[in-house]
Amino acid sequence: MADDASVKRATAALEANGMTVLRAANPAEARRIVLDLIPEGAQVNHGASQSLEVSGIIEAVEKSGRYELLRVRLRSMDRKTQADEIRRLGAAPDVMLGSVHAVTETGSLIAASMGGSQLGPYVSGAGRVILVVGTQKIVPDLEEGLRRVNDYAFLLEDARAQLAYGIHSAVNKVLIINREVVPGRITVVFVDEVLGF
Repeated sequence: MADDASVKRATAALEANGMTVLRAANPAEARRIVLDLIPEGAQVNHGASQSLEVSGIIEAVEKSGRYELLRVRLRSMDRKTQADEIRRLGAAPDVMLGSVHAVTETGSLIAASMGGSQLGPYVSGAGRVILVVGTQKIVPDLEEGLRRVNDYAFLLEDARAQLAYGIHSAVNKVLIINREVVPGRITVVFVDEVLGF
């Protein structure tokens, strides 16, 4: 886990770079924060995220009955005949939930993906992005963040993908967000527990 000084440095740097940062002591508090941040009736999407899964946020959002859940809708669509509609719906939700693989003390977010479907909404497609991040993901700088992606997170995700889908994962696409220009668009919820990879 990152120490308090590291969390405070990352928080100050992210806020200086146009992002909102909230802090939760545990997953239950993170769930309350996330549910409070999502407007009633909003279209909500999320990527495959161990942080969201383990913290119970996906389940809480799906059971709330307060939102239009795009992931549920997308799963019910035919990938062969409705591929373009699936792509368009997933690219621009009102709210995108997710996580990242590293946060630097200099105020950058790093997310890696095999397919990349969550990266477009993170960059600009979603009206609002809420990222739930265990503080173990805080690193000093971009170099350490990329090392964390390749030497740690990828290995765990590859093992998970083999168990879940019978395929290997890959670091095919890497997103680095250094600054957000739209005030209030990206919120990082730091959780003072180990969450995800």
